[in-house]
Amino acid sequence: MRILITGGAGCLGSNLIEHWLPQEHQILVIDNFATGKREVVPEVDGLTVKEGSIADESLVNDCFTAFKPDVVVHAAAAYKDPDDWIEDSRTNVIGSAYVARAARAAGVKRLINFQTALCYGRPKSLPIFASDPTAPFTSYGITKTAGEQFMLLSGVPTLSLRIANVTGPRLAIGPIPTFYKRLKAGQNCFCSDTSRDFLDMSDFLNFMDMAIRADAPTGVANLASGEAHSIKEIFDIVTDYLGLGAKEVPVVPPAADDVPVVSLDASETHRTFGWKAQIGFAETIRRQLAWYDKHGVTDVFSHLKAPSIK
Repeated sequence: MRILITGGAGCLGSNLIEHWLPQEHQILVIDNFATGKREVVPEVDGLTVKEGSIADESLVNDCFTAFKPDVVVHAAAAYKDPDDWIEDSRTNVIGSAYVARAARAAGVKRLINFQTALCYGRPKSLPIFASDPTAPFTSYGITKTAGEQFMLLSGVPTLSLRIANVTGPRLAIGPIPTFYKRLKAGQNCFCSDTSRDFLDMSDFLNFMDMAIRADAPTGVANLASGEAHSIKEIFDIVTDYLGLGAKEVPVVPPAADDVPVVSLDASETHRTFGWKAQIGFAETIRRQLAWYDKHGVTDVFSHLKAPSIK
């Protein structure tokens, strides 16, 4: 199978490459390395890398025309600066529109879009169902939601995944790398009074093997463990893992651009795909920490503004 991955040097994209290359798929990556790492997409048989932005229409069209993908995985996203609405719009909206149009013109058989669970905004009830309305209120959520609509408008059989927090090799966003890096350095931490759904990379990859099949369902789906756990629970697991014992930590209210609880209902995904997460929460976090033991933490990004701590 010929698979084009936008944002292939990011966490999810690079793990998909490592998972799919041994299956003898041919893969082309488009990435501008704004947050992805060049070294995770080396020159190896079966992998072609094109440096550049999906907001470059000519680059996108040339890649689709030359590579002729069967499947497109749209993982590229701008989220580095919560106040950079223009870059978010350029990549997440305009870039997504270019990818969607190129996929249609190239006769792509299947398009898989990665959407943020923050597209739901502040939900009125929990858990959140895939059929619930979208109500994003941040630059990242707004632009990703607009981009998703272009994917669904493309006419290509499309599966758009509202994804939980996937943990695994090269995770560089969120509380897990933050706590690990700061606690290892003897620095102070704080916990936002929020809860999130965490999904192990192995469960994510198992699902993606199903998602790229020609006869797989289309539409919008939640991809999650179905359980929400507090950020404080993560902090406690990290301190225990590092042998620091019980530590007091400030727990602060959610920031203005944050959501108190993101708990996704994935029952429809279970029913239509026959898939269910197999790795429990504590093991998921500990697997991530064990990876950091071997490889360390470099960059830590966030799509949220840093709250003021008094």
